[in-house]
Amino acid sequence: MTRMPVTGAPLTSPMIELRDVVKVYHTNAGPYAALKGVSLTVAPGEFVAVVGRSGSGKSTLVNIITGIDSPTAGEVWVAGQRVDAMSEKEKTRFRGAQVGVVFQFFQLIPNLTALENVLLPMDFCGKIPPRQRRERAMHLLEQVGLAGMAHKFPAMLSGGQQQRVAIARGLANDPPLLVADEPTGSLDSATADAIFELFERLVADGKTVVMVTHDQELARRVDRAVVVSDGRIVDEIVHRKAGGRRAREVTHG
Repeated sequence: MTRMPVTGAPLTSPMIELRDVVKVYHTNAGPYAALKGVSLTVAPGEFVAVVGRSGSGKSTLVNIITGIDSPTAGEVWVAGQRVDAMSEKEKTRFRGAQVGVVFQFFQLIPNLTALENVLLPMDFCGKIPPRQRRERAMHLLEQVGLAGMAHKFPAMLSGGQQQRVAIARGLANDPPLLVADEPTGSLDSATADAIFELFERLVADGKTVVMVTHDQELARRVDRAVVVSDGRIVDEIVHRKAGGRRAREVTHG
């Protein structure tokens, strides 16, 4: 695994690098290790699926990557920055600029329109100049096929439409990385396939996408599937190199 210097990351560094990450939760029943020494590298422009049974640690893994949660031990590098060393305020600012997060149940603000939901991260982060924000938000909604729904509230949209708005919101500040936790889990198969195809287009445009999924069919269509079990990465299935042609399937023990 390529190691980045502590002082910073070269341009050729991974988009994500986890180094021996441990996450222990303290519960009434005692300590519970959700992650047990996980190391993972994701290249820029790669489309990676994280798969595993419920309780395997995959959601904890993506929460560590996004800085929503903090590791008990180990290092977390994303886009050349050490996320686990940041304060909560720094993590929020970093996430707004560098990582788009898409949740299974959308988490749209119900009293804001689709357009306003997409504008919100831009207003919060300040990365996009104010005069450009509305035009960019409309462009993103058009990109996900919802320009005509810009002024509708989430309750007026279908589940698939809400997820598309959530993806547009995740892309608001043009982050290099999109992390999606079960983005198709509550959708019918046709809508799930359309959302997946949208992710494929984003990867083709140069984004890095990490997606947690239970859907084995979708997991076979990404560049690489990482299998998580009992807090460890136990397998990897490489379908193709990032940005390249489909390769012969190989498994790493």
